[in-house]
Amino acid sequence: MGKYTIRVVTGDSILAGSSNPVQLWLVGEHGEADLGKQLRPMRRGETQLEIDVSVHLGRLLLVKMHKHRGLFDSDWFCKWVTVQGPGTQGEVFFPCYSWVQSNETICVSEGTALKVNDDTQSLFRKYREQEMEDRRKLYQWGSWKEGLILPVAGSTQWDLPRNQRFMEDKDFDFSFTLVKMLKEFAIKGTLDFVSCVQKLEDYQKIFPRGTTALAERIRESWKEDALFGYQFLNGANPMLLRRSKSLPDRLVVPPEMKDLQTQLEKELQAGTLFEADFSLLDGVKPNIIIFKQQYVTAPLVMLKLEPDGRLLPMVIQLHPPRHGCSPPLLFLPTDPPMAWLLAKIWVRSSDFQLHQLQSHLLRGHLMAEVISVATMRSLPSLHPIYKLLIPHFRYTMEINILARNNLVSEYGIFDLIVSTGSGGHVDILQRATACLTYRSFCPPDDLADRGLLDVKSSLYAQDALRLWEIISRYVERMVELFYKSDQDVKDDPELQVWCREITEIGLLKGQERGFPLSLESRAQLCRFVTMCIFTCTGQHASAHQGQLDWYSWIPNGPCSMRKPPPTSKDVTEKDIVDAMPTLQQARMQMTFTNFLGRRQPVMVALGHHTEEYFSGPEPRAVLKQFQEELAVMDKEIDVRNASLDLPYEYLQPCMVENSVTI
Repeated sequence: MGKYTIRVVTGDSILAGSSNPVQLWLVGEHGEADLGKQLRPMRRGETQLEIDVSVHLGRLLLVKMHKHRGLFDSDWFCKWVTVQGPGTQGEVFFPCYSWVQSNETICVSEGTALKVNDDTQSLFRKYREQEMEDRRKLYQWGSWKEGLILPVAGSTQWDLPRNQRFMEDKDFDFSFTLVKMLKEFAIKGTLDFVSCVQKLEDYQKIFPRGTTALAERIRESWKEDALFGYQFLNGANPMLLRRSKSLPDRLVVPPEMKDLQTQLEKELQAGTLFEADFSLLDGVKPNIIIFKQQYVTAPLVMLKLEPDGRLLPMVIQLHPPRHGCSPPLLFLPTDPPMAWLLAKIWVRSSDFQLHQLQSHLLRGHLMAEVISVATMRSLPSLHPIYKLLIPHFRYTMEINILARNNLVSEYGIFDLIVSTGSGGHVDILQRATACLTYRSFCPPDDLADRGLLDVKSSLYAQDALRLWEIISRYVERMVELFYKSDQDVKDDPELQVWCREITEIGLLKGQERGFPLSLESRAQLCRFVTMCIFTCTGQHASAHQGQLDWYSWIPNGPCSMRKPPPTSKDVTEKDIVDAMPTLQQARMQMTFTNFLGRRQPVMVALGHHTEEYFSGPEPRAVLKQFQEELAVMDKEIDVRNASLDLPYEYLQPCMVENSVTI
C-alpha cells in the first residue's frame, strides 16, 4: 500500500512510440495491482507516473503490460521500467527491450538473474514456465535444405517475431543502399553485355572508386607469390591452412620432379610445410549461366614458411588424381608466368567458394542462428546465461532469412553468377556440415589442430586467441556470480535443456562431432558459452570483413571460371581472360561484395551494447572490465599495425560487431 513512482522508457527509434493505451500491473510477492490504462507512450524517452496502490504488494517481482488496440494501431518498443515505492529500497529496474504488440500481455521480471533453483519459494515459476511455452510456439525450428543445421521457421522476414526484425534505421540503410546499388548495376550492367574483357586490366573498369587502401594494394600486387600465400594466413578465409604432418596422398609427384619431392620432404622435416586442400569441392556439379557451362575444381596448394614469416607456394595441383587417368599436372613457380598465374587464379576462385559457403555462411551465419533459436526456445529471460547471450543475437535471424531468400535461393545471386550455384552450393554446405566439429569453433583447439599456434606471421591466429581469451575471462567472471560450484551447473535443468537443444536438435546430433549434450562443470559451461559468443562475433567478423579488401579486384577472387582447368602449361593471357567471369558477372560480384562488405553505419562493437539485462553492480562491473580489456587489445593492435606493411584489423575489437547483422 502507498504511492509508487513508475518510469517507463520508450525506445530511441522514430517508430518506437505508440498512441495506443497501455495497461500496467505491478506484481509483488503478496499481491497484484492493476494500474489501469494510464500510459500512452507516444514519443521517445521517458514517461513518469505516480500512482496510489491500495494493495500490499511486498517485494516487487514483475511489471505486466498490455497494449490495447486503437483506431490507428502501432507497436510500442519498451526499453525498461523502473518502480519506486513502499519497500523497494530505491528504484527497482525491469529490463524489457521488447516490442509490445496489440492485445499482447508481456511480463517483465526485475533484472536480477535467477536460475530456477534459486527461486526457492517458486515465486517466478509459473511466469518462466509460461514464458517458455509462449516462446516455443513463437520460435520454432524450420528446415531449409536436408542435411543442413536447422534455421528458424519462416519463409520471409515478416514471419519472424517482431523482436527479431530490423529496427527502422537498419532497415532503411539496408533497403536504401541495396536499391541504390542495384540501380547503378542496372545502368552500367546493361553496357557489359556488349563489352568483352580483352585483357586482365579491363577489370579495372569495375574496380570501385574510393575503396580501401588494402584493396588498392591487392590490385597492384595480386600476382606476387608472397601475397598469394599471405591470404591463407590473414586473408578473407584463414580457416583452410594447416601444417602438413605428411605429404598428402593425393599429391602424385612424377619421377622427373625428384627435386620437388626432395624439397617438399625437407620442408616437412623442418616443420615448415603447409597445405591448403580444397577436396571438399571435388565432384561438385558446376553451374550453367546463360547457357554457358561453368567449372569447379578442387586444388591442393603446398606452401613453405620462410624464416621471415612469408608463406610461399611451392606447387599447385588443380584436381585430385582420377582412376585410370594420367596424374594431374603440377604447377610450379618456375613454370611460364601465365601458366603459374592461371593456376593461382583457379585456387583463388576455389577459395572464394569455400570462404563464402563454409567459412562465412555456415560457420558464421547459420551457426549463430542455431545458437540464437535454441536460446530463445530454452532459456527464460530471468536466466543468467540468457541475459549474457541475448545482446549477441541482434538482427541475426532476419539477415539469415534475407540471405536464404536472395543469395543462395533458387535464382538468387549464387545461381546467377557463381560457379557453384544451381545446387552445387547446397552440396558444399551439406558436405561442410560434417566438418562442423566443436574443436573447430574453439580457436585454441582449432589453431593447435591446424599447427598455427606458433606461426608468428599468422595475425589471425594471434588475434583470434587473444579475443577468445578476453571473451573467456568475461564469461568466467559472469558465470562465477551465479554458479558457485560444478554441482550448480549439473543441477540447472534449463541450462541442460539449452545445451541439448543446440547440440542434438539445432546441430543435427552434433554430439557425434564433439559438441556436448550436457554441461557437467563450470569450466565446461564457460567454454561452451565462450564458443557461442565468439561464433556470433569474432568467428563471423574474421570471415566477413575481408570481402571488400580481397574481392574488389576480381582476378584475386573470381566468383566463377568459364573454362576447364588447363591441361598444359602453354597458357596465354587470352586463355586466362577467357576463363575468368564476364564483365557482367564481375560487376554483379563487385556490387554485392561492395554492399555486404562495406562498413555498417548501424553497428554495435563487441561488448558495447547499451541494453542492460542485468541488475546490480556486480554484472555491470564484469561488463566494464570486459570493455576495458577490449580497449587495451584495440590499442595494441593499432600499435602493431602501424609497423606492418599489411595491417590486419578484422579481429580488432572496435571492428568486430556484437552480433551477426550483415
